Amino acid sequence: MRVFLLFICGLLAACQSLPPVPAWQSPEGRDSADLGVILDLRTGERLTPEQLLDRLAVQPRILVGEQHDNPDHHALQLWLLQALESRRDQGSLLLEMLDPEQQAKVDAVRQAPLPAELPQALAWQKSWDWDLYGPIVRHALVQPYPLLAANLDRSEIKRIYKEPPVLQGELSTADAVRGPLLEQIRESHCGLLPESQMPAMLAVQQQRDRHMAGRLLTAPGPAMLFAGAYHVRRDLGVPLHLADLGQPDGSAVLILSEVGKPVERGAADFVWYTAALPPIDHCADMLKRMAPAR
Repeated sequence: MRVFLLFICGLLAACQSLPPVPAWQSPEGRDSADLGVILDLRTGERLTPEQLLDRLAVQPRILVGEQHDNPDHHALQLWLLQALESRRDQGSLLLEMLDPEQQAKVDAVRQAPLPAELPQALAWQKSWDWDLYGPIVRHALVQPYPLLAANLDRSEIKRIYKEPPVLQGELSTADAVRGPLLEQIRESHCGLLPESQMPAMLAVQQQRDRHMAGRLLTAPGPAMLFAGAYHVRRDLGVPLHLADLGQPDGSAVLILSEVGKPVERGAADFVWYTAALPPIDHCADMLKRMAPAR
């Protein structure tokens, strides 16, 4: 009886130590039946946040895909990081939003109290909204594990664009991978990119994925990567590059997706549906910026 009571107390303590799941911030999709639903895409099973944590905590590598401008995705990323830290030692956190040129600045900041002007100290790029990423970065910088750059630096991206290298690997170079990636690039640029530029754009995308895979393999484990959803997709992104580098197993892919944007089986292991931002016609904005001044 005493052993049973100790077991129950242990379970209750574990539950009490779990931080509450953040409240939704985005305004759309609040009445959707899918809001907050977590699915194991391999089985179709609906999971509680606690069950998701149980399945992630045993993985040596966790890849979390986000929509960059959705505040709910970043709040859930911080929640996942903190909740997993309470269950096992975190080895490292890797961010697409950091490049190798910033790594020395990140390491230097970790050696001292965080400066008041932290974005400036990190040379944080304005293309990544600090209001969204700041809480994650601040948390990671005061933890015992390293915060690591996962992206290519700008000079390397320019070099790849000018002289695309030949990508090695059977899985990542398949037409079934390259075709959807080219279509995604075409769509994200509203069909305005000249076809002559498409191979270079694809090379940049895939070399970034290959670099992220390499960084995951050398990062202290268990490692977690936060990146755009297309980068972590099991059927198109980093997991294929891990396999081409000789590491086909040992990763879990979780995609955070707005309600109304279903994630298909095979693209990830898990999906967590969140509230959504109002749709933005980015193509209209792009055309407006391209229009000649009168």
